[in-house]
Amino acid sequence: MDNTMLYDVAIIGGGPAGYTAGIYASRASLNTVVIEQGMPGGQIATSDMVENYPAIPVISGAELGQKFQEHAESAGVATHYEMVEKLYKLDDGSFALHCGDKQILARTVIVTTGAVPRPAGFEGEETYRGRGVSYCATCDGMFYRGKDVFVVGGGNSAVEEGLYLAKIANSVTMVVRRDEFRAERGLVARLASQENVSIRFNTSIAAVDGGTLLSSITFRDNTTEERYTESYPMGSFGIFVFAGNNPVIDLVEPYVDLGPDGGVLTDELMATRTPGLFCAGDMRSKPLRQIVTAAADGAIAAHAANAYLQY
Repeated sequence: MDNTMLYDVAIIGGGPAGYTAGIYASRASLNTVVIEQGMPGGQIATSDMVENYPAIPVISGAELGQKFQEHAESAGVATHYEMVEKLYKLDDGSFALHCGDKQILARTVIVTTGAVPRPAGFEGEETYRGRGVSYCATCDGMFYRGKDVFVVGGGNSAVEEGLYLAKIANSVTMVVRRDEFRAERGLVARLASQENVSIRFNTSIAAVDGGTLLSSITFRDNTTEERYTESYPMGSFGIFVFAGNNPVIDLVEPYVDLGPDGGVLTDELMATRTPGLFCAGDMRSKPLRQIVTAAADGAIAAHAANAYLQY
């Protein structure tokens, strides 16, 4: 790659939103680049199996990410593996993306840097991520059909996911650090009516342990600070953490407004308050963060970027 290149559209992030935006931008005959710092697919590349993407019943996250990339590149999109360290709006209305000692110039930018699950913070959480600790019931719940699951959280997301898991799992234990739920009363009432759901208030998970998969959980009583450990057959249970998501907004924060969830506020065309700058996918302030919604955002953003360039 030359030290300086000019594109009609530069897309930061090679996940479902980014590569879908690339497909639509390239089909509109725009000179398009996707800049990805890791594996194609973004966060989904770390998922063993994806079972909720329309028309593809079962596929690994890494393979689905690869298919997004292959489709985009077959449409004419260029992929550069770089980390975008800074994004600048230039006086002429275009943008400069700084990638180490390299610079990319673009007439428009679509940022699709996604969101990362907010960890609960217990010992062993990162070690067992994907091996018993999960952050998406609709993504991974089917792996726990007929098993026991623990759901960490007391807000709407945790209760909604607990209700979803109650249809799949043998039992659902809600682990709530306070003495009550923060979720809406109607949701809590629905959860309480489920026969296979139990609730542990004033409780947090302090640590997890096991071998290849989880086999024990250490709980903390938040009233007494007492800790106790429960052991189970390895692989017989899972933990779902719903402590929220942290949208990745560092690059664009000076140029956008943020919503209550920390995500970027856009209009229905994915446009931000900065002309020529669009945000799509999980980094947006939105109620549902899924592969299909990210892809839809990307298509809309590319369409809007093309319209912007025509004026």
